[in-house]
Amino acid sequence: MMLSRTKPRVLVTGGSGFLAINWACAVRDSWEVLLATHRHRVTLDGVSARPVNLDDITELEREIERIRPDLIVHTAGLTDVDRCEADPAAAHAANATLAQNIARAAGSQSVRLVHISTDHLFTGDRPLVSETEPVHPVNEYARSKLLAEQLVLAAYPNALVVRTNFFGWGHATRRSFSDWLIYSLRAGQTISLFDDVYFTPILADGVVTWVHELVSRGASGVYNVCGDERMSKYEFALRLAAHFGLPTTLIRRASVKDAALRAPRPNDMSLDNSKAARATERAARTLEEDLADLLKQEASGRRDLLLRAVSG
Repeated sequence: MMLSRTKPRVLVTGGSGFLAINWACAVRDSWEVLLATHRHRVTLDGVSARPVNLDDITELEREIERIRPDLIVHTAGLTDVDRCEADPAAAHAANATLAQNIARAAGSQSVRLVHISTDHLFTGDRPLVSETEPVHPVNEYARSKLLAEQLVLAAYPNALVVRTNFFGWGHATRRSFSDWLIYSLRAGQTISLFDDVYFTPILADGVVTWVHELVSRGASGVYNVCGDERMSKYEFALRLAAHFGLPTTLIRRASVKDAALRAPRPNDMSLDNSKAARATERAARTLEEDLADLLKQEASGRRDLLLRAVSG
């Protein structure tokens, strides 16, 4: 059942995914949120959820016409890098074809569109790459996400494409990177983290707030929306553990060179966010500020809420 139209309405695809449900929590006080789901059911107070078929462009256009969203955020896709490597056709279908369908449907009705991309698009041989850096994907996941960007902007040039890498509280069927760290350390488990893989992590709610600000200012094209600090996965784990009062002695250094991964990974996925910062006049923010918010979310019940939100 649709909520009454008292606020602007956002349709978020991939509605049972980690980013989508955090998106809903972050904006549900100021937006009507409709989560477009596929296999799973989602139950969140103040949020609507319904199955939406992203595979059929004609049906999708009709559904968007019925929903009449003011904004569409496309988060659906296949993010398992090794699975994408094993099944490129599935990666192409989930990441590129569905993105093109959404872009065509949104463009046909001039609905603002945000497409969530990735930081995996480069070889990883230089830090803090900007939006103008030539792309060079090294695995099937990245190739499918790059194709998605190209198809989205070809179908709907006014779309906003967001390259990012985020963390936050997940749910019972979709744990996040930070979930894995916290739950493992709380259980007293020793974990190994790469000290030679770098990224610029940001709390999921930070992505949401920043993207909505970009949308409000009419931004389109490609923007890096990420943290201000470049760090290794190992350093991230140490800083998270310290902030949550967890034992850093359980965290071991490891190298991606020694990992038996199916898909190659870029060693450096860090992004330069200065374009988005200039566009929104955003002040710099530390990882500790994001970790403090993550801890506050747990204290206020976000973690438990999301653990119960997804079923089926």
